[in-house]
Amino acid sequence: MTRKAATVRDVAKLAGVSPKTVSNVVNMQAHVRSSTRARVEAAIAALGYQPNLTARSLRSGRTRTIALALPEVNLDYFAELAEAVISCAERYGFTVVIELTGGHRERELNVLTSPRRLVTDGLIFSALGMSQDDAELLRRPYPLVLLGERIFDGPTDHVTMHNVAAARAGTEYLIKLGYRRIAVIGAHDKEVVGSAGLRLRGYREALDAAAMPFDPSLVGEAGPWHRRDGAAAARQLLASRVPFDAVFCFNDALALGAMRALQEEGVRIPEQVGVLGFDNVDDGQYAVPSLTTVDPGMPQLVESAIRLLIERIDSEEDLPPREVLAPFSICERESTRATR
Repeated sequence: MTRKAATVRDVAKLAGVSPKTVSNVVNMQAHVRSSTRARVEAAIAALGYQPNLTARSLRSGRTRTIALALPEVNLDYFAELAEAVISCAERYGFTVVIELTGGHRERELNVLTSPRRLVTDGLIFSALGMSQDDAELLRRPYPLVLLGERIFDGPTDHVTMHNVAAARAGTEYLIKLGYRRIAVIGAHDKEVVGSAGLRLRGYREALDAAAMPFDPSLVGEAGPWHRRDGAAAARQLLASRVPFDAVFCFNDALALGAMRALQEEGVRIPEQVGVLGFDNVDDGQYAVPSLTTVDPGMPQLVESAIRLLIERIDSEEDLPPREVLAPFSICERESTRATR
């Protein structure tokens, strides 16, 4: 005989709560006591209760699905970001669909206006091709949280990194270790707003604070921030014969590529040149030597983005735009060492 499917009332009876409380737990409402939530979740597990998601979506007009728009997933940072968003959203009862833009402005605009927004409850949007001039285009009739450093003070919630302060702290860390000729890899010509421009500003602030001169010949540009670009920039630095004793790469992919190129040319890391990355991707701790890096606080960044988006989805009020900056830290590993 087929066992009858458990109902909300069955769960409520077993947990000793009302059906409304069960509904609140299933819908991840924040105001349920943790002890009550635990009883309800235990009852759900014991009875094998499965919510009728189709009926719930029809009643609420919601799909419990959010979109995550990224430039790419070939970079470790974006791949790890996507995994973290999916995992965090799942804890709140949401499914994530990923849309790739290639970092092209037109494709980013298409994501914002796509009919697919009608079947998702909200959008977490990592813009790369759009600029500050496009801020008003983010004014959309659906919940949206912006990630990244291309647009500030826009009409939507924004979760970002302490790019300037973190880059300054990373450079100051190298200076404290005794490095004096610190090259950078990852600059973008004339960029002011954006990760490259902000991290270069932090680097220069650290030099100024230490009364160290800024040497433009130590600034290596790299368009895309992939490993091959870091390797090419490191080879170019070596070919220029400009002396340097450390390299601050503006992301870990650049740093891993730079380390490979330096080692191929017989440069010992960290004995001759220290290397610092930015992002704290998983591969860095398994490199040889392991990569010292700036950790921009991805778990906090993702948690903030998800919570802000869900608050927008659940709220009937027109909330003002909010900005959250994730905390950062320095992960000390083998690619740097004290030189004095």
